[in-house]
Amino acid sequence: MTNFVEEMKWRGMLHDMMPGTEELLSKESTSGYIGFDPTADSLHVGHLTQIMTLIHFQRAGHKPYALVGGATGMVGDPSGKSAERNLLSEDILFHNVACIEAQLSKFLNFSEGANAAVMVNNYDWFKGFSFLNFIRDVGKHITVNYMMAKDSVKKRLEGETGMSFTEFSYQLVQGFDFYHLWKEHHCKVQMGGSDQWGNIVTGTELIRRKSGGEAFAITTNLIKKSDGTKFGKTESGAVWLDPKRTSPYKFYQFWLNASDADAASWIRIFTLLSQAEIEALEAEHALAPHTRILQKALAKEITSKVHSAEAYETAVEASTILFGNSGVEAFAALDEETFLDIFEGVPQYQLPMSELETGIPIIDLLAEKTQVFPSKGEAKKMLQGGGVSINKQKIEDVALVVGTSHLLNQKYLLVQKGKKNYFLLTFSN
Repeated sequence: MTNFVEEMKWRGMLHDMMPGTEELLSKESTSGYIGFDPTADSLHVGHLTQIMTLIHFQRAGHKPYALVGGATGMVGDPSGKSAERNLLSEDILFHNVACIEAQLSKFLNFSEGANAAVMVNNYDWFKGFSFLNFIRDVGKHITVNYMMAKDSVKKRLEGETGMSFTEFSYQLVQGFDFYHLWKEHHCKVQMGGSDQWGNIVTGTELIRRKSGGEAFAITTNLIKKSDGTKFGKTESGAVWLDPKRTSPYKFYQFWLNASDADAASWIRIFTLLSQAEIEALEAEHALAPHTRILQKALAKEITSKVHSAEAYETAVEASTILFGNSGVEAFAALDEETFLDIFEGVPQYQLPMSELETGIPIIDLLAEKTQVFPSKGEAKKMLQGGGVSINKQKIEDVALVVGTSHLLNQKYLLVQKGKKNYFLLTFSN
């Protein structure tokens, strides 16, 4: 058993906590929850802080509830938003809910012990709740003045777009979630990101005013990158937990490419390594930062957890193939998706397969059919100097005719110019 609050503190995750929360958690096993809105059919790395919070909560002997917001997803949380988001249809929402529930089931123990995790969907208690009953039974307990004082509301009202009644009502809907879970499941704590503080305390206030009960709140720090850019975003978009949206190779590379400062912070937040283990890795990393010990440990732990140990091994193998001395056989062993992921961002050329059937002189291929080299003279000079490889094999024969027998996986040619410049040629009918 760990001490939940102490664990969150040393990992740098704890942002704020309502008075009395730590005392409650230290004296009894407590039920608590975090909500996830189904705005997409997958969670992304921005959700991992909350997933890890629930994991630590359960490891400390408490009972975690993961709430998937089938109802709140229909309303839209204004927290941190500068404009109202588009509302999704019920069919899409229900599909998203099912996908997110499946993802969350990979991280928590839902089957064993008194503190087994529980999955709930707030659509189940809102679907039969009429508007008139809601404003009578919930709305009368929270004043407009109280709701207007929240930062998420004030910022939107001060902006140009304003706020619809739909989004304004969100904190009441989320507040009732807390009330329902407190009443029906004895949930005494709600957790979330620091931008959720206003919504969470609306729930504690509703519980106090409606039933005279007591409930508590904990928020975590919002994760930022050390260079000021947004965490979880890459040039190609968000980094998702679903391998169909972000492949395990790209996922692995996201963590591997973290700066030293970010890796030192993220390895505490996103892994279950102990403080002693992390401090040992930091000491080892400090002796030879170029070996990227922290980044490799971070990428291993989180890729294995989100995907699998096998997916992690494949990602490492793919990286080694690209940046190491592996031969063409290693590329052939990769599935096509991983193969193409490796070369995302690499200059690519599409060529007709018919040209290869009669063969293309290597110099024509490199300087005429493609622009790997700006001129035939430069291509010839680098070939003679041993600076060109095709499918990881050095080519020095300037008279080589490239044909279909040279293709990798029957459609690709990987050209390497010098040590670091790659070009992918794809041949198709």
